[in-house]
Parts: sequence; C-alpha cells; structure tokens
Amino acid sequence: MPATGDQGKDIMALDRRFLLCGFAYAIAGMGLGIYMAASHNHALSVAHAHMLLLGFVVSFIYALIHKLWLVGAGGRVAGFQFYLHQLAVLVLSVGLVLLYGGVVPEPAIGPLLGAAAVGVLVALLLMAWLVLRIKGDVAK
Repeated sequence: MPATGDQGKDIMALDRRFLLCGFAYAIAGMGLGIYMAASHNHALSVAHAHMLLLGFVVSFIYALIHKLWLVGAGGRVAGFQFYLHQLAVLVLSVGLVLLYGGVVPEPAIGPLLGAAAVGVLVALLLMAWLVLRIKGDVAK
C-alpha cells in the first residue's frame, strides 16, 4: 500500500525507490560491461565498477535497511539522503564514463568527481545516522 503525501498524492516508499534505482544502475553497469567485452576495450572498467558497486549494491543495501529497520522513519532526512545518494552516484558514474572514455580531461571533470564522491560519503554518513537513531532492538 503506497504512502500518501501531504497533497494526497501517492509517494513510493524509499525502500522501493532505492531498489528500482539500484536495478537501473545494475542494468547500466551490466550493459557497459557487455559493451566493454564486445569491443575488447576495458577503458571504462572504473565507471563500470562504480555503477555496480555504488549504484546497484549500495542502493540495494539501503533498500534493505529501509525495508527492515527504517519503515516510515527518517522523514525529510531520509528523503534528502535518498536524493543525495542517487544524484552523487549518477554524477560520479557519468563523470567517470566521460573521463575514462577520453571525452573530458581530468582537470575539467576532477572537481565534479570529487564533489560527487563527497556526496556519496555524506549520504552514507546520513544513512548511518538514521540507523543509529533507531530505538530498541534493530534485529526485530
């Protein structure tokens, strides 16, 4: 049953949003891996790894945390954490494709990649804070 927002609109639960975004990154990362294998050009392996690990695996773990322990918890902080993680991973993934694909030089894209990496770290710290705020037994 979908959650309802302030204006009466249905809002997809954060666990489902994290899961669907994770699948999108898995599809993109696996597609990139297939492209690299077919072309025998593995220059984009760093971008491939980041898409799969930060995009798919971490989003999947966050989905599980929301489903099992943070059901309906967190409010605005949880929503901000979701958007920060997804935006940072998207910028990092696209930026790494542009960098290792030879489209944009490192001096031009480096600061953006650094900011995106910090965004992923801040999102992780926010998730840790959300989990630490849980009262009682986490393993219920």
